[in-house]
Amino acid sequence: MADLAVLTDEARTRVAHLGFELVDIQTGGTPNRVRLQIRIDWRDSVPGRGITVGDCATVSRALEAWLDESGLLGDRYLLEVSSPGVERPVRWREHWVRFVGRDVSLRVRGRGRFQATIVRVLEDRDDVVLRPAGGAEEIVVPLAEARDATLVVDWDAEHRGRTPAE
Repeated sequence: MADLAVLTDEARTRVAHLGFELVDIQTGGTPNRVRLQIRIDWRDSVPGRGITVGDCATVSRALEAWLDESGLLGDRYLLEVSSPGVERPVRWREHWVRFVGRDVSLRVRGRGRFQATIVRVLEDRDDVVLRPAGGAEEIVVPLAEARDATLVVDWDAEHRGRTPAE
């Protein structure tokens, strides 16, 4: 199987060429049949403009052509392309920067899973400043240690017709 970093870079470029953003990429399956899961969103997505089944099919066809031609995953693979959903992953530095002010749920070694507000991403380092829920003290977390981070949806605000950032 291909290196995940290579797959990520190639997929990001190809997805961007189609007008979308690569939100997440994961591999799994078996050595005989690799499973590649891709989540996409519109670049600069806004509420009300979601990813459709047609969008996923467009990206899937383009990625399948590339994967078949390159042979990166072998002859037998399973490709799944989907939207990120409302509790969207926050995976790469640009995501952390984009979602400053939003709440996230994340796991950090030594701290476990917790919720926090993204305060800022440090310019000179790959660290994010977070304010844990219910706490006044900000903490600095290296981006490489922030695992399984997803946006937290304020369902009460959604129900009232407002976005969580309002």
